[in-house]
Amino acid sequence: MEAAAEHLRLPFRSRNWKGHAGNWLGAGAGSSIDFQDHRPYMPGDDPRYIDWRAYARTGSYTMKLYREEVSPLVDLLLDASRSMFFEEEKARRAWETFCFCETSARQAASSLHCFVAAGSRLRRVASSEELREGDLEGSAAAPDCGRVPWRQGSLRVVVSDLLFPGAPDALLNALCAGNGHGVIFSPFCAAEAAPDWSGNIEMEDCESGRKSLRRVDEGLLNRYKLAYSQHFALWRERARKRAVLLARVPSAPAFREALQAEALPVGAVELA
Repeated sequence: MEAAAEHLRLPFRSRNWKGHAGNWLGAGAGSSIDFQDHRPYMPGDDPRYIDWRAYARTGSYTMKLYREEVSPLVDLLLDASRSMFFEEEKARRAWETFCFCETSARQAASSLHCFVAAGSRLRRVASSEELREGDLEGSAAAPDCGRVPWRQGSLRVVVSDLLFPGAPDALLNALCAGNGHGVIFSPFCAAEAAPDWSGNIEMEDCESGRKSLRRVDEGLLNRYKLAYSQHFALWRERARKRAVLLARVPSAPAFREALQAEALPVGAVELA
């Protein structure tokens, strides 16, 4: 993930940030080399920023304003519901995505808060290395994003497969509140997106563990695929209306290739 973060990173360049002194353009005035505006001199202003050329022309003191450089706030949440880990390749991709986001945030010298959520259970961790096995045992419930202490104006990154019932409004509203900037990475695998079920199959609900025998014919399989595609079409539509960046991350290709498939085109990541 350190190697991947040398080529791709979270979308820091596309926003104006607020935070402590750092390396990224902020929303206010500061002392970077990026010129922003002029304003009249006020008592107490730093005379180093007086525009002496303007004074020579007008006889009035004018201040040069430059963009401040700040350290962005990043709040990173891993969804630990059981469906995230029901297949080895999907579990690996979910873990890689979380570690990539963590690495990218640290390389950008951001102020990073990491959380893992399983239903109503929420735990803050200092890093991915602090996660315990019990954190990833999963829950049948959707992550309760209302319990996350999102910071004002933060970049809010969620790693979730979004496979829980109900409208997406609760999560999307949480990502937008308080001037937040939302990004969702949704790992998935072929076994859920394009299954090849046929005949009598024992099904197991990966969230509840309940098992049942089903006769799967072409009609049932097509209804499943339609419901699956409509589910994510709704998420994309609602996310677009709230300016939340949503990218699905396939488990099959190499990680950088998986991000370049959708996350790079939609702006969920950018070239480093």
